[in-house]
Amino acid sequence: MSSTSPQALRSPAQIPLRPLGVVSDGDSLRATRIPLVDGRPAVPGGFSPKAFVGEVVPFSVVAFREGHDLIGVQLRLTSPDGEESLHRLSPLLDGTDRWSAEVALDAQGRWTFRFEAFSDDFATWAHAAELKVAAGVDVPVMAALGAELLSRAAAEKDRPLAQRKRLAADSTALLQGDGATTIALSTDAELARVFLERPLTTLRSMSAAHTLLVERTAAGVGAWYEFFPRSEGARRLKDGTIKSGTFRTATKRLPAVAAMGFDVIYLVPIHPIGITNRKGRNNTLTTEPEDPGSPYAIGAVEGGHDAIHPDLGKPTDFRAFVRAARGEGLEVALDLALQASPDHPWVAEHPEWFTTLPDGTVAYAENPPKKYQDIYPLNFDNDPAGIYQEMLRIVQHWVREGVKIFRVDNPHTKPLQFWEWLIATVNAADPDVIFLAEAFTRPAVMRALAAVGFQQSYSYFTWRNTKAELEEFLTTVSQETSDYMRPNLFVNTHDILTEYLQFGGRAAYRIRACIGATAAPVYGVYAGYELFENVARPGSEENIDNEKYEYKLRDWEGAEAAGDSLAPLLRRLNEIRRVHPALRQLRNLSVHWSDDDSVLVYSKHLDAAFTGTGVADTLIVVANVDPHSVRETTVHLDTTIWGVPLGESFEVEDLLTGAVWTWADHNYVRLDAFAEPVHILKVRKRS
Repeated sequence: MSSTSPQALRSPAQIPLRPLGVVSDGDSLRATRIPLVDGRPAVPGGFSPKAFVGEVVPFSVVAFREGHDLIGVQLRLTSPDGEESLHRLSPLLDGTDRWSAEVALDAQGRWTFRFEAFSDDFATWAHAAELKVAAGVDVPVMAALGAELLSRAAAEKDRPLAQRKRLAADSTALLQGDGATTIALSTDAELARVFLERPLTTLRSMSAAHTLLVERTAAGVGAWYEFFPRSEGARRLKDGTIKSGTFRTATKRLPAVAAMGFDVIYLVPIHPIGITNRKGRNNTLTTEPEDPGSPYAIGAVEGGHDAIHPDLGKPTDFRAFVRAARGEGLEVALDLALQASPDHPWVAEHPEWFTTLPDGTVAYAENPPKKYQDIYPLNFDNDPAGIYQEMLRIVQHWVREGVKIFRVDNPHTKPLQFWEWLIATVNAADPDVIFLAEAFTRPAVMRALAAVGFQQSYSYFTWRNTKAELEEFLTTVSQETSDYMRPNLFVNTHDILTEYLQFGGRAAYRIRACIGATAAPVYGVYAGYELFENVARPGSEENIDNEKYEYKLRDWEGAEAAGDSLAPLLRRLNEIRRVHPALRQLRNLSVHWSDDDSVLVYSKHLDAAFTGTGVADTLIVVANVDPHSVRETTVHLDTTIWGVPLGESFEVEDLLTGAVWTWADHNYVRLDAFAEPVHILKVRKRS
């Protein structure tokens, strides 16, 4: 038997009314008059979403009201200098009640935004009038309602005088109750434009204010090139040993890196390397006197994280290297590896910063099954205040030396709270500093690092190689996480040589470079990629004779002269990236379809309003991701994304070969992995 509360039996007149907006003591109504929910951009956990200068950001919100009256939605955007702008949102018309607009953000700093919804009185009347008058229903009523509405608008003193006069005249015309006049005005495009620019409303709702952090362009756009300074200019002596390269010799490599179109030169750690437990070639525990050791075993008698390895030169040599790089259009990125060799000054000065085992030894680093006997990890639970301040000091030291980009080694092995504090503290003093998270770990951890502040993130890209894997990955990074996580699509690293590259031959190197360079605005390569270095240490995903443990002597010029280098392709890819602004955006990627399980298809489209040329920029990438085959198939495109009706033809130009074809929404392709495995197609402007 159900029970009924006493209040439910009382008449409406007997129920006491509370003030509007109050539900009960201490509670307020959460719904606005016209609900505004699920606003984007947004980040899980309440962290601030991010963008970069020049990024086109989609703002969207779910908005609706009761009944059939129409609404309008707009975005109120406030720039860091306090300038306000209004942007009208359009409904997606997909049944979700989501409204959206794209805005290019042009200033670095914290922006604020909020959504506003309102009853669109003119649109509601025009829609009803068009339907009813055509059906002969309520014709005089619709004319009278229209006259009242236009008269009200004409009375608004802040409308232009000419507009007010026109509205008053139209209101007078409607007073005649004529159906033809009512239809004409309800469908008048110029009149609709007047009310689109300045709506006539009776109800308004406003969302809470949100912040959006806009960082410098390099936080979201860049082509990275990684090298070991000690290998650049290294030479073999008569006794068979190798003399280390220096910053001065490494400087000689910079023009070639810049000529390939890269704009960030990333250096592995440049600090003194410990002697205790030093690793030999191929990560062995046996070393020879000439073995240089891993640069990640940081610290020796010469100093720690604020020192430079004496083989590389002096601080003045490093500064000269930074200046030379800048002169070539390259920005220096430095590896930030917060760990220590057993010989690091920290070990003697701050033993509490490490973990002491029951047998009295200090715990070394592990990433099972890998062991790093030459490295002690920091224990952030012992003297966190001291560790925090020392790490801040280290970063600030290198910022003063001209470094504004840090590739952070294994950030997921340090407390998340530490990174939030460190990045916020550094960026408060210098918002141009960029941190790249090298965290190949669980998705939740990788995303959390991005949410708390990391401007860029390594991703699973290196292990996403099949069509299905890449479709899911590219959709995720361009849509699901793009409000806060910017993927840097490194095709390889000194630690990663995937099976795809090991066994895919040279075609695999071409395919991965093309996808990495076009799918996201940030990508990178590790030196040696252009020489197709694909032999792994048995049982691992690392190069044999790994540069992490020895010097590498390479003949860059000789390989290219012999036609045995990928440098020309990298040069062309970076040139395409510079010319086509669509490739400098993250959120504009759309996955399309093919009939072949190995042919990946996606497009990058940028509307003419954002290109700076007045012409839209659209590229279609078709890639055979099977490096061992020739594929023939049909690709299917949603051409409406770039404004071409389905079935209508258009021209495309292959930016790698120069070939021109006429395409439509269904197209035959043939991709030979051993010749040209990828099309990068520019959609030509239609006449």
